[in-house]
Amino acid sequence: MAFAIADALIGYAFGFYATPNMNHSAICQFTTAETSPSHDHPRADRRVDGNPLRTTWEHYARQGLSCGVWGCEVGSWNIRFADNRDEFFCVIEGRVRLHDGTGAVAEFGPGEAGVIPAGFAGRFEVVETVRKYFVVVDQTA
Repeated sequence: MAFAIADALIGYAFGFYATPNMNHSAICQFTTAETSPSHDHPRADRRVDGNPLRTTWEHYARQGLSCGVWGCEVGSWNIRFADNRDEFFCVIEGRVRLHDGTGAVAEFGPGEAGVIPAGFAGRFEVVETVRKYFVVVDQTA
């Protein structure tokens, strides 16, 4: 079962649903995980530029923790993170920019990491097709 798409609060998919084949007592190695990807696009009312295909491989999910690999084509859309969800990410390839409500911009390329804090509202821009590791923590779980 692929992970559920929940675009309403955070701008792209993070449903925190463990897939049936997840073994929570074994080490999860992303390079050998047999995770089926989920695909979606930004909601029409959030799109700023393009309609990029987003692909998520949620390799591990348990008790408010979700992690895996996320990929996306070039484009941009408005995002709003839930007040209880933080995301750590590290870009594997490509380039992204995060624009906050004050006009500040943070750009990340291969090997660079950052945190999108709970409650963040702004714009997510994929400058070059991207793949990134993600770890999302739901503080209420």
